[in-house]
Amino acid sequence: MGTKRIGILTSGGDCPGLNAIIRSVVKASALKGWEVYGIPYGTDGFVEVAHGKYQAEDLLLTKHGYALPGMLKGLDVLQFLSGSVLGSLSKGHPEQPVIAAAILKGYAMLDLEALIVVGGDGSLDIIYDLATKGNWHIIAIPKTIDNDVPFTDLAVGFSTAVDIVTQALYDLTFTAASHERIIIVQVMGRDAGHLTLHAGIAGGADIILIPEITPCLTPEVIRGCCDQLVNLRQSGRHFALIVISEGVHDQNEQKNKYIADYLTEKISQTSQHLCEIKDPSFCDLTDLDIRATTLGHLQRSGTPLSFDRLLATVFGIKAVELIEQGIYDQVVIWRNGQVEHTDLQPIIGIIKKCHQENRCAFPVDKDGFMVKTAKSLGIYLGEV
Repeated sequence: MGTKRIGILTSGGDCPGLNAIIRSVVKASALKGWEVYGIPYGTDGFVEVAHGKYQAEDLLLTKHGYALPGMLKGLDVLQFLSGSVLGSLSKGHPEQPVIAAAILKGYAMLDLEALIVVGGDGSLDIIYDLATKGNWHIIAIPKTIDNDVPFTDLAVGFSTAVDIVTQALYDLTFTAASHERIIIVQVMGRDAGHLTLHAGIAGGADIILIPEITPCLTPEVIRGCCDQLVNLRQSGRHFALIVISEGVHDQNEQKNKYIADYLTEKISQTSQHLCEIKDPSFCDLTDLDIRATTLGHLQRSGTPLSFDRLLATVFGIKAVELIEQGIYDQVVIWRNGQVEHTDLQPIIGIIKKCHQENRCAFPVDKDGFMVKTAKSLGIYLGEV
């Protein structure tokens, strides 16, 4: 078999496990005598190739990611590192014809037989359009802490993000208990509630609010939160943990960057109002200390869990196998505990349609097992 020249890039927001994908692709390709070229900073790397900043040999990846000296020579640490050694950018569509033309030119200059694209739904949408224009052969690998790519049960990075948020909730529980506080934690996920729901259940939350069930914080939802807090106090619990997804909108159905702070204010106002209309059970809430915290980009960081390393590794190897077999325009997926692949075009169709309609391409199943689990635990989900 002759030498193949393939490329790999990471696009969109970073997450744990990206370097493990790069490592597996390079190691599996090296055993076949192939050359792997790492494209820096997503499709921007092709622009820089077109402008002469990089030559092909500058982007050639070696079997070991680092040339460490002395006793550490040959140490293989890539799979343990978070972020992406190739760099990653999260941008909109390259709508300017000049930029799109430069991307296509840079790709052609590298003379690649195929490109492995590691990205979430937004990145796949963008690169698929470019690939169609340039007649690229691509294999997609889903990665996102939001876990919102259709057709795959899991994306790389999700499991580690769940663990990070769960650990944060565990830690916050003790400070909440010590000070008899209500702590509201805002979690990433854009318009998908997978991360909030999974971590909320694992982290012992009393209230979990996700956009699939609670699109916005209506007065009924706020009242439900207050009812749940009163019930906890009457049972002897003088603290509580609330987890809210950033995708939940405010009472006016508007996106709010500080939705946890907004919820804090609304709970205080509603409990005060209920107390004033002589419902004494809510008067205890008026003196409670309610604190909001946003975990932010900590959710994207940290050493990838062993499962994310394994998932990243098998995804990378499957991508190489597909290229070897000449099967292109595929997305590698995890379904029913197995690595599989499926045509990319139907997934892109779903993603594009959902983006146009401003909705999630792979939302939480409102009737699914995880939602039923939360309800069985007595967790309030904001349903009205």
